Amino acid sequence: MASSITMDLLLGKIISILENEASLIGGVHKELDELKCELRSIKSFLEDVGRKGAVTCVERAWVADVTDICHPIEDIIAEFMYRLNQPQRGGRLTRYLYQAFHFPKRCWMKHTLTQKIHDINKRIKAIPERRERYVVDVPIRAATQDDQRRARDFSESFRFASDDHLVGIEEDPRLLEKWLIDGDRERSVISVSGMGGSGKSSLVAKVFKGQTVKRHFECYAWITVSQTYVIEDVFRSMITEFYGSGKEKVPVDLSTMRYADLLEMLVYYLQKKTYVVVLDDVWRNNLWNDVKVSLPDEGRGSRVMLTTRNEKIASSSFGVKSHVHQVRPLKSGDAWDLFRKRAFSSYPNSSCPVELQDIAMELVKKCGGLPLAILALAGAMYTKTLRSDWIYFSSSLNQELANNEGLEVVESVLFLSFRDLPFQLKRCFLYCCVFPEDYRIRRKRLIRLWIAEGFVEQLRGKTPERLADDCLLDLVQRSMFEVVMRSPTGRPKILKMHDIMRELAVSMSEKENFCAVRDGRQATEGASRRLSIQTYGEDFKSLKGKSRFRSLFMFVADTVSPSPRTNSSGFKLLRVLDLQAIDIEILPDEIVDLFNLTYLNLRGTLVKKLPNSIERLSNLQTLDLIDSGISVLPRGITKLRKLRHLLVYRYSAEVACDEFHFVNGTPTPPKISKLTNLQVLASVEAEPNVWRQLKEMTQLTRIGITKVRGDHAKDLCLMIQHLSLLHYLFVMAIDEEEYLKMDALTSTPPCLQKLNLIGKLENVPRWINSLQSLTYLCLHWSKLIEDVIPHVQELPNLAELVLINAYVGNMLCFSKGFNKLTRLYLRNLPNLSLSSSFFS
Repeated sequence: MASSITMDLLLGKIISILENEASLIGGVHKELDELKCELRSIKSFLEDVGRKGAVTCVERAWVADVTDICHPIEDIIAEFMYRLNQPQRGGRLTRYLYQAFHFPKRCWMKHTLTQKIHDINKRIKAIPERRERYVVDVPIRAATQDDQRRARDFSESFRFASDDHLVGIEEDPRLLEKWLIDGDRERSVISVSGMGGSGKSSLVAKVFKGQTVKRHFECYAWITVSQTYVIEDVFRSMITEFYGSGKEKVPVDLSTMRYADLLEMLVYYLQKKTYVVVLDDVWRNNLWNDVKVSLPDEGRGSRVMLTTRNEKIASSSFGVKSHVHQVRPLKSGDAWDLFRKRAFSSYPNSSCPVELQDIAMELVKKCGGLPLAILALAGAMYTKTLRSDWIYFSSSLNQELANNEGLEVVESVLFLSFRDLPFQLKRCFLYCCVFPEDYRIRRKRLIRLWIAEGFVEQLRGKTPERLADDCLLDLVQRSMFEVVMRSPTGRPKILKMHDIMRELAVSMSEKENFCAVRDGRQATEGASRRLSIQTYGEDFKSLKGKSRFRSLFMFVADTVSPSPRTNSSGFKLLRVLDLQAIDIEILPDEIVDLFNLTYLNLRGTLVKKLPNSIERLSNLQTLDLIDSGISVLPRGITKLRKLRHLLVYRYSAEVACDEFHFVNGTPTPPKISKLTNLQVLASVEAEPNVWRQLKEMTQLTRIGITKVRGDHAKDLCLMIQHLSLLHYLFVMAIDEEEYLKMDALTSTPPCLQKLNLIGKLENVPRWINSLQSLTYLCLHWSKLIEDVIPHVQELPNLAELVLINAYVGNMLCFSKGFNKLTRLYLRNLPNLSLSSSFFS
């Protein structure tokens, strides 16, 4: 699967070379063109394998042969592009002499490239020949079949299991029962959603087995739905279940009946009955359309219950009355009680021995409140009494999940969620294991990383940022992430990987050579292209194969490497370098030799200066310098024509957020309008000669401007009017006494969602009430005399309103409107009388 990602990236690189490098000699063109065709076929093959899986040793060996081709191809292309784009320094004469002197070397390099690609093409063609020679003629069968069987059997077992493991959800069954018998005579749908192993089936089974169902419904059925269901088989199961619930014998042989006959039989049987049917573990939205025709709605109060891992399915419009209940992970106390009762059931009162308590609690914490994982791990630890065994098990949990037979149901249930992902989402999810355990991942950081890695396919009419955001939202809806924080409109802002899912992702990532994680546990790096340093004391001098890495993440400071030069030495083909919050002060000049670099994150570091020759990083897309020591950008920054995200503001550590100078921008680089791909510019200082350039940057979606003066009013408003794609606007006056004069704005960006105005206002800008897409408004230090509320209360999408030292009056009247407001933040409004003004 991971190699298919590499193929995707390689195809793009080869096509780019063929289209843009006209100086290539014919042989290279021919060999590259042939390689391009082979790669397309290999990519399709690997995507099929990713969906189905290779099961037998022979199948895995065959896939490995294809996979092993990826890395040498990537190395050849990357090395060639690196050498082809090495800069020519000096004046015109120097560059002429450089070209003349190096012309034979370039010809030799292209000849060598041709020969290497020719050899790769021979290796590719030899793979099917070797397959035929060893008669590997069995088709690759679906590896998910065993996982689906285990998950199905596990799900159906809850219908007959005791309820001892149901803890912390005492109110949930009562809520579902209330929806079942709410008196509504129309058929309705009750959806229960949550990630795999969260206890959805257990909860619904408790209700399904209860007396409520037996008293209120004449017949009932439990159907476990597979990822690749056949509707005729679903109908057969429903008929068998419905007849069985009434102690009736099925009158005909169902195995020979066709779709129409089965459908007719179901409708005839149910049309005069009150029924309830459970559709357990639903994976596809179209299941309801397939099933509903067989479930008559005769106004008898029948019910359909379904469980799903996908929030989007649960909240679908079924065309009937519906209810949605989301199963949350167990709280820590409930999780510990469940684990303790199973793991220490042979001890008096199921109490945990003192010497095991800390490591046992750590193990429970890794389960993240998932009942499935808690019960499985408790069962695996039941016979272990030595502390050393517990420590070893906890430190090698990813290997245990992959190899321990007692835990195979956990792997099967959770891996079904992963294997159900489309190819593009698989690589996006797997990538997240570069972050440490329990790491809070910011949505925008993840989106920019996916773009830099080339994971987001180009689509006409959508920016990569929008496509990546759609991918993230899809993963959240599929319960692949835990949402730690949401925006007022409900969009995810901060996420984390569930600990068990991360353990499985790390294990798979190592097998696929997708990423190597150094976190203090024993792991093999293989031929991984990404390296994540998560433990202290890594010695870069002893690190082998540095040239193979394409991405490098550091989450702890390097305490062994003696100099910054050592850090960059050898990593010459990096695409991603993420050093956020690392305690480094100097960025080595050699960083500019990383020609392939697309993403550089120095946020929160002590680095005070970028290399003067920063323009040599010609492929850079994201430069994150927020809260670093960098206060001035080098002039060459405007030559980075592929730059999409430039983040350069700094928060003032010594100033509280409700004071005026809480954030500082950076002087605007000259000729910034040359950055025609820039989407995000946050934040630069206003200067008299910069407004014309900013006005020309009509592609911007996010901009922050500081040190704005009153006499900038005309230019500022004219700039905003030209930036029709803006989603986010931050404007800050030069000091607390300067007025922001923005009344000259005659038209506003139609997509503007977030607006921050920092500075005194003579009045509430009248154009604010035209911002139909606005979800967030912050007025800071505005010191308005007039009430702001009448001007914003009718905004249809406003979800968060922040007023900090924004009003000097004594009454705010919330009399109407604010249909979507979920957060109201008022601070430093000294004259406001809450008792007389609030919500009058």
